[in-house]
Amino acid sequence: MPEGQTIIEQLEQIQQSALRALEMVQDEAALQEWRVAHLGRHSSVMQIFSHLSEVPKEERPRIGQRANQVKQALEAALEARAKQLKRLALERSLTSERLDVTLPGRQPVRGRLHPTTQTLRKIYSIFADMGFQIYRSRDVETDEYNFELLNIPAYHPARDMWDTFHTTRPGVILRTHTSPGQIHAMREFAPEPVRVILPGMCYRYEQISARSEIQFNQVEVLAVGRKITFSDMKGTLNDFARRMFGAQARTRLRPSYFPFTEPSAEMDVECFVCGGKGCQICKGSGWLEIMGCGMVHPIVLQNGGYDPRQYSGFAAGMGPERITLLLHRIEDIRYFWANDVRFLTQF
Repeated sequence: MPEGQTIIEQLEQIQQSALRALEMVQDEAALQEWRVAHLGRHSSVMQIFSHLSEVPKEERPRIGQRANQVKQALEAALEARAKQLKRLALERSLTSERLDVTLPGRQPVRGRLHPTTQTLRKIYSIFADMGFQIYRSRDVETDEYNFELLNIPAYHPARDMWDTFHTTRPGVILRTHTSPGQIHAMREFAPEPVRVILPGMCYRYEQISARSEIQFNQVEVLAVGRKITFSDMKGTLNDFARRMFGAQARTRLRPSYFPFTEPSAEMDVECFVCGGKGCQICKGSGWLEIMGCGMVHPIVLQNGGYDPRQYSGFAAGMGPERITLLLHRIEDIRYFWANDVRFLTQF
């Protein structure tokens, strides 16, 4: 190892040589090469630190101090040169590149309403024009409201029609349909007439397929008053179908069974894809089912607070997802919950 004075002189030469080399650097790549060569582990400055133990003890503080000064000076010069190169690169970019401010900007991507939400809003609008108001009921229900008060006692075989999600609390379930809202609405408005629609989410423990999901939207329709007849129900639902599917839409009622209505029916609309001739959408029948309906059962009226000898009413239940499937010729209900942007952007 050279003597102390010689090492000091060597450090001066290292600093001057490195600074001259730094002035020749013109780009980022060359700057990184300079850093490795003059400040890296194997650089001349770092080698002096490595061999400092070979210097006489009395010389070590002076040499170590000077070596640190050289290292710090080179680091400061490196930082200054990096800033200078960035500034020079920006100046070259501004002078050599041009920005055409007349080019149209990129249109930002905007969100849209979910297809089910679009259908729901149309349903709301149609029934609002008919004088119905929206009534919200809870998703978590009791067995009493979901079944018992709707004329479905515990022993009734009709309970097999609803695959129920039970909670850890006895008697508390996720509602299987929006019909429990009928009892809530009637008990709130009785004995005054009531005309409401009850939209909401329903939950059923079913096998997920192209036609069924474990959760789905439903819209309940309820009208209770004096002298409401089956004809009133038919006229109301026919008007709804024409507003939803077009003025030329033809409908029909088929006998059916629901424990909370008597008589009960299901409403079909003539297939608007084939015009009733039969196609894949309507499975060759020429008709598409859109809802179940019927006159409110006297027991349900009584449970809601109305005297069935003086009051009558009708109820209907429809699935917005199913209506959306029909309107847009969608073949799989699972698309509504997959959050696939390719599907959603079509609406």
